[in-house]
Amino acid sequence: MTTLLILGATGLVGARLLALALDDRRFERITAPTRRPLTPADRLVNPIVDFDQLPADARWWQADAVVCALGTTLAQAGSREAFRRVDHDYVLTAALHARRAGAGTFVLNSSLGADPAAGSFYLRVKGEIEQDLRAIGFGSLTLVRPSLLDGGPRPDNRPGEAIGLVFARLLRPLLPRRVRAVSTERVARAMLQAALAAPAGVQVIESERLHD
Repeated sequence: MTTLLILGATGLVGARLLALALDDRRFERITAPTRRPLTPADRLVNPIVDFDQLPADARWWQADAVVCALGTTLAQAGSREAFRRVDHDYVLTAALHARRAGAGTFVLNSSLGADPAAGSFYLRVKGEIEQDLRAIGFGSLTLVRPSLLDGGPRPDNRPGEAIGLVFARLLRPLLPRRVRAVSTERVARAMLQAALAAPAGVQVIESERLHD
């Protein structure tokens, strides 16, 4: 049995993580801190938090494994600084709190092309958080790097992604596996499997490994 902490449980990937974890009895307790309340469920602990002021000493940080799907877009964030705060600072702070509370496994939903030296600001931030997570010292760290996510209507409005998905679906047979859109179901399942298996060291799951 494994206790699980889900970060970003209200997003597209995070919602699938939560639903799949609640259906899996191998997870004894599932903690999902969110800004607004989730639908109550058996084995679910749902602290209401302000991610700008996460409580360092909360007992709910204690978990065997953490799966993180926190993230936004530059357009939604409104500025580079706000984007970095969500995709880097929130993630790093939560990871540090969880590690100090004893978590040995961390799984991150990152991005295809994540690289701290990338020319793209988005991919550079993704690469920087990967780099900083490596330095924390989790016994098992898995970095999942999907391409464009395909999971139905988002809880938030992302017109650019919607347009991209239309073309990605039309051109799918012609695209290399590496850049094809990936279902959120596949991403969530890969993340939960990594949380349960807890492979030693750092593992990177590139986008082409997430297809059927």
